Amino acid sequence: MPFLDVTIGVVVGAEGVLLVDTGSSVAEGAELGRRVRELTGRDVTHIALTHGHFDHVFGTAAFPGAQVFGEMTLGAHLGRERFTLRLDAIEHGAGEEAATLAAEVLVPPGHLVDGRWALDLGGDREVLLVHPGEGHTTHDLVVVVPGTPAVVFCGDLVEESGEPQAGPDAAPGAWPGTLDRLLELGGESALYVPGHGAVVDARFVRAQRDALAARFGSA
Repeated sequence: MPFLDVTIGVVVGAEGVLLVDTGSSVAEGAELGRRVRELTGRDVTHIALTHGHFDHVFGTAAFPGAQVFGEMTLGAHLGRERFTLRLDAIEHGAGEEAATLAAEVLVPPGHLVDGRWALDLGGDREVLLVHPGEGHTTHDLVVVVPGTPAVVFCGDLVEESGEPQAGPDAAPGAWPGTLDRLLELGGESALYVPGHGAVVDARFVRAQRDALAARFGSA
């Protein structure tokens, strides 16, 4: 999405359509739903939230029929931080009215991923939802789509259009090791989709891992 250069993913199976993150507002979520229908002729049936920052979760209420997945602790995080997320959205220019509405109707995940979850979208399309460790947040979730090449939706564990951000809910010392596990999940030939910016390769992820280790150290 143009706002904050958030990268949204869509995975289509014979029976299900998975949306990876939902944007920065309910209106943005609705626009994503419209675009998915234009592309696929179908509605979103499943949502994977890569982490609990406003620009990745505030659009979820636009998909009332979808099954929502998040890391094991994400629901509690959203319940605790919803109005902090509202302030963060306003500070980043999302608009007070839109941010207030999104915080009030914020949807927690109904399916909590404890480590990993194999999600069957029908046909031969199964994706793996994985918590590879802490880094950008303590509740990061990635989506691995097997194939040739494999595709890995990284959330903000990887960023292409700017330097990775470490806020108060980050685990900087653990981040490099988490990226090592991310690379193990995808392998050298995978396409890695960052939370912000364009698709990258394993070399980019490894370079970002090394830069994070130099910046923060590693546990």
